[in-house]
Amino acid sequence: MMKLIAAIDRNNGIGKNGQLLTSIPNDMRFFRETTTGHVVVMGRKTLESFPGGKPLKNRVNIVMTRNPAYSKEGVIIVHNTEELEKALRPYPDRSVFVIGGESIYRELLDQCDTAYLTKIDHVYDADAFFPDIDAMPEWQCIYKSEEQTYFNLVYYFTEYRKQITV
Repeated sequence: MMKLIAAIDRNNGIGKNGQLLTSIPNDMRFFRETTTGHVVVMGRKTLESFPGGKPLKNRVNIVMTRNPAYSKEGVIIVHNTEELEKALRPYPDRSVFVIGGESIYRELLDQCDTAYLTKIDHVYDADAFFPDIDAMPEWQCIYKSEEQTYFNLVYYFTEYRKQITV
């Protein structure tokens, strides 16, 4: 099973015009520490939003895109979940983190069992959204940090687990 990691606002907003809604240093540090040494799965637009459009260091970067001609140095390109499954086989001992954007979160949500969400207590003007995990009965919040602040922003680190029904 894979894991999801995202920073979301009060309305589950994650981005606007291909960029994050805000940058909180502690959230960036948490993301880096959590995903380093593992596999990250993202969409093409997410990769292109990184500085210089370069893959993340010290991680296996897998990009899902519908564009059959897309290629980028330093990343593994897949076009569907079957190809993703094959691309993950060489990394059985590494965690796999889905890191965005909206369409990738929605497509892979069912294959995930853990979600690390930084919940920002603010509403931004967003055009990309994370699925409303709080409205899904199979997902339970198992951890919520103490209130964190960055200037005037209040945020929380949370962890959700999917309850597997037999």
